[in-house]
Amino acid sequence: MQKYYTRACNFYHGRYARKLLKKKQALPLCGNKDIVFNQIEIISRKNRKIETRTISFKNIENLAGPLKKKVKLDINHIISKRKNFFNYINFSKPTIMGIINLTPDSFSDGGKYNRTAKAEKHISQMIKAGAKIVDVGGESTRPGSKTIPEKTEWKRIKNIVTKFKKSHKKICLSIDTRKSSVMINSIKYGADIINDVSGFNFDKSSLFNLKKFKIVKVLHHMQGTPNTMQNKPKYNNVLLDIYDYFEEGIKKINDKNLILDPGIGFGKNLKHNLTLISNISLFHSLGFPILVGTSRKRFISQISGLNDSKGRTGGTIASVLFLLSQGVQIFRVHDVNEIKQGILVFEKILKN
Repeated sequence: MQKYYTRACNFYHGRYARKLLKKKQALPLCGNKDIVFNQIEIISRKNRKIETRTISFKNIENLAGPLKKKVKLDINHIISKRKNFFNYINFSKPTIMGIINLTPDSFSDGGKYNRTAKAEKHISQMIKAGAKIVDVGGESTRPGSKTIPEKTEWKRIKNIVTKFKKSHKKICLSIDTRKSSVMINSIKYGADIINDVSGFNFDKSSLFNLKKFKIVKVLHHMQGTPNTMQNKPKYNNVLLDIYDYFEEGIKKINDKNLILDPGIGFGKNLKHNLTLISNISLFHSLGFPILVGTSRKRFISQISGLNDSKGRTGGTIASVLFLLSQGVQIFRVHDVNEIKQGILVFEKILKN
């Protein structure tokens, strides 16, 4: 069976983007008039054979019947404004998700914020710097990490989660967990997002238990488990395989309040990560906001070699700005102030 995929490409930004849009020479990306495109890449896959071609959006009418129908449906998803799930977030603007790991063993900041006072101070600093979402995690999912008991995980995050909304009413609270009991406990204290790196596959009862709550879910991709995911990850085609995974997950979860995360570094080697980042705009055709976490990831070290650094801030900013240029809406990062600074300067240059 042959399957088709549609990727928006050839983007323009800022004042020139609006000019093209006004002349009907381009289409808006996700309803955003400051990012437009005038070409699409059509990818076909049949068994292991993959073919691609790039056409102007004006030539869609010249496509054959079934293909034209599929591309038109994809285009509708690509140009539609993304639904704002939250009162204080606009998906037409880049949204920063700040990371707070309340763990002793996370790959870059394990043990740094284990004490409640330090964690609260860091959260306040991230919010002041521009984070609209704070992602709280109590279990490390770094490569090679082991699963911890759910009671231990909840104990690690309880003090922060139970007090969060009292101090930060207009900030979205995201819970980074694979366990339904931690999810439910967090929702009782006002959590807005469940960010499960297993794509709700680790705890088979999680989706059933979440049905009675109106909660935003991040559909995250990971091959294997944190303990095994970097043991020679393999795909037929990483970009299309993850697209298919998202498509199946969207049907399974059956909830319009979804965010998609391709899981950079979760069961991917350097080539996989670069393929996903450089072709990230394919996922716009699924019609949901996209979240990407490249912060301090190993692929930055693999590229930079002798120029690697502890915080990998330069590589993180570079990847964030590229992803921003491709219309990604949410960025999960450690260094909120530096990323916010980069985005502000980048946007100002584009709009000048």
